[in-house]
Amino acid sequence: MAECCEEVGLGEDAWTRVKRRLRAELGEDVFMSWLARLEMEDVTESCARLSVPTRFLKSWIEAHYLERVLTAYRSEAADVSNISIVVRSGSREAAGSRASEIARRNAAAAMKPNGVHVNGGTEQALPPAPAPVPAAPRSDGEIAGAPLDTRLTFESFVVGRSNALAQAAAERIARHDGPQALYNPLFIQAGVGLGKTHLLHAIGNQSRLSGRRVIYLTADRFMYGFVASLKAQTSLAFKERLRGIDLLILDDVQFIQGRTIQQEFGHTLNALIDAGRQVVVAADRPPAELESLDERVRSRLAGGLVVEISALDEGLRAGILNQRIAAVKTSHPGFDVSPAVIQYVARSITTNGRDLEGAVNRLLAHATLSGSAVTIETAEVAIRDLVRSREPKRVKIEDIQKLVASRYNVSRSDILSERRTAAVVKPRQIAMYLSKVLTLRSLPEIGRRFGGRDHTTVLHAVRKIEKALGADPSLSEEVELLKRMLQE
Repeated sequence: MAECCEEVGLGEDAWTRVKRRLRAELGEDVFMSWLARLEMEDVTESCARLSVPTRFLKSWIEAHYLERVLTAYRSEAADVSNISIVVRSGSREAAGSRASEIARRNAAAAMKPNGVHVNGGTEQALPPAPAPVPAAPRSDGEIAGAPLDTRLTFESFVVGRSNALAQAAAERIARHDGPQALYNPLFIQAGVGLGKTHLLHAIGNQSRLSGRRVIYLTADRFMYGFVASLKAQTSLAFKERLRGIDLLILDDVQFIQGRTIQQEFGHTLNALIDAGRQVVVAADRPPAELESLDERVRSRLAGGLVVEISALDEGLRAGILNQRIAAVKTSHPGFDVSPAVIQYVARSITTNGRDLEGAVNRLLAHATLSGSAVTIETAEVAIRDLVRSREPKRVKIEDIQKLVASRYNVSRSDILSERRTAAVVKPRQIAMYLSKVLTLRSLPEIGRRFGGRDHTTVLHAVRKIEKALGADPSLSEEVELLKRMLQE
């Protein structure tokens, strides 16, 4: 992002309001996990420069929350049109940690008993603080993992067509008491905010009730634990403790980086599975698409049961909204949302469950601040930026191949084959072109997905279709139709 020249003030007050807004929209657990250590450095011209302590956190926020942070900032400071995130130095982080701790204490002191945060005469309803299950106490035979949230159970998980198989497999594993693990490993694939982390916590919570030794780790926790053990020269004890558990749950495995760490993850995976211990892994893509992981690790992950949680349909979104509203009403009995408003929100917000939770928080804030009933008109205003800022659907190369094959009456295996007939070559080239335009995959990666072809073959196909689109209006219309179908 472009550096800005003239400084127009630090905007600390605006940044404080931005953080309060993000906390209310995303919830306490998400905010504390990913955004609490985000600090404002300066604002120059229309660019706000923020900092985080690690490169991993910088990459994660840029990939998952950058647009949300920018939208919140614009709501509080309209002159800010750009955000830059940098990694701050160690000494800067130490000072920032002390400041953050003071800020957290001040925020806690300002909390009302009913959970409404008061600051400067304005109130914003916050979700109740998470009630984590502490990791098992560390001893010679145990290792501390990330905390489990006791609110995330199978009973609180809303089931629909898109997640029924994943929920059934997860609950079967959590309640299984036989000598051998089931579906080992269980691999849950889902995009952001579709419920995979909820299922992971539900598995962990249910399994601990039966006395099983459970470790829940995010990818960054696993990497940090392993690197820390290397520095402390206790890596052998770290490995032994990790492999001595009954159930390993690892979230966001796509972020595991580094050859040594990946090798250790592979060894741990093999040791647990070979010993009959249960492993549950989650990622935002299937094992075959985890290009950063070693091929042997990907193969091992694919050897169990791979279940996908697809996009939430309207009925499931309405069910999630109803559940969230019912939970909020326990602390705000006067909060009421009509079925018509729920249907409107469920139809308008199609991205993920986190945006739905953000919508409920906004409706509650509106009802609390204005004292008026929630109508469709007020709901439209409250959730406007959630609807406007939703991300486009992530298109997969496999989906492109299937749709193009169906459209041109050939099979997907034909497109991946070596056949050179005109009936196959044209749809193959169109599929390659769409893969280049609609995905972030490189030409070599696209070539591998099309039967192991060279990147020059993909480049030739892309250029040929680009040239044909300019000369053939009917082909141009056909390709535009395919684009719309893939992005809906």
